[in-house]
Amino acid sequence: MKIPFNKEYYTGKEKEYLNDVIEKRKHTMGDGYYTKQVSRLLEEKFSVNKVFMTTSGTHALEMSVKLININPGDEIIIPSYTFPSTANAVLKNKAVPIFADIKPDNLNIDPKDIRKKITKRTKAIIPIHYAGIAADMEEIKRIAKEYNLYIIEDAAQAVNSKYRDQYLGTIGNLGCFSFHSTKNYISGEGGALLINEEDESLIKKAAVFREKGTNRLSFLKGEVDKYSWVEEGSSYLPSDLLMAFLYAQLEKMDEIKFKRKKIFEKYKEGLNNIISYRCIDKICRVPEDRQSNYNSFYIIFNENNVRDKAIELLKKVGITATFHYIPLHISEMGKKMGYKKGDLPVTERIAENIVRLPFYTQMTESKINYVIKNVKNIIKELN
Repeated sequence: MKIPFNKEYYTGKEKEYLNDVIEKRKHTMGDGYYTKQVSRLLEEKFSVNKVFMTTSGTHALEMSVKLININPGDEIIIPSYTFPSTANAVLKNKAVPIFADIKPDNLNIDPKDIRKKITKRTKAIIPIHYAGIAADMEEIKRIAKEYNLYIIEDAAQAVNSKYRDQYLGTIGNLGCFSFHSTKNYISGEGGALLINEEDESLIKKAAVFREKGTNRLSFLKGEVDKYSWVEEGSSYLPSDLLMAFLYAQLEKMDEIKFKRKKIFEKYKEGLNNIISYRCIDKICRVPEDRQSNYNSFYIIFNENNVRDKAIELLKKVGITATFHYIPLHISEMGKKMGYKKGDLPVTERIAENIVRLPFYTQMTESKINYVIKNVKNIIKELN
């Protein structure tokens, strides 16, 4: 049996909506019919003040940092255990990413380390929500309020997850989603910027920046009789073809989440007893005050060489399991910024010992059971 790490899931409506764009609407540019439908769906589902669809989660992050009036040399605290897009969004706006350690229980940024990293130049915090499980947002909000900092949520992996009663991406000042093909809800490439503050000037600024620095949106609303270049901007509008595809996905948002929850629960039930083995540190769990979108399922080993051997042995039986991020602070770029191994010990230990199991929406029970059986056999052998 061959089990890939990920497979794209289609609802069955994608072709219909794509054909509607091509045959009927004949408008493939940005901000067409389906872009408006997707934006409205997200605003209503998550009770967001304003959603701007973007060409990627990366671009949503870049826009969000741009919107908080960064000056060169300002500092933004982020976890090192994240994708480079989080740091690149900071660097592209001429600010400095300050890497913080993560908590071992949920692999998200540690509020205690955030406090240690705050200086007079700190402007914002960008927590990510790893594997669709929320960071400790109550404490992060408390810190942000105390030091007058912005919160930009990198909720790329966490669309339709919750922290207590709030959807992730809606808790900070700004939130960012990704609809990359590796995520739960996909359009190949695509993202969204969520503006959670009721600040019309912020919305107008975002619209101008997203529309290549022009006031085109004001023109389309009839607020001005012509549009022109008014300030710096870029082109972050996704094609309406991408949004038609995404609309088919988001219509089935909760159905997809339920399918993934069943896979997660199967893994958790089937692998719960492996934590008794000395080579295993922990398996993925969702805290009681959080609701996941079930983005992935991971195992943390106690030793790197055992982790690597487990991945190798799983591959031999047709199962593609993988590790995840190389911590940004010990990457080539991180070293150029003055970081070194040992600076963030929890991040480094997790990165060296994590294994993510195959996880995709249409995964069958027989495939889940095959993975569970082989993981247990291999761990028993390695132990």
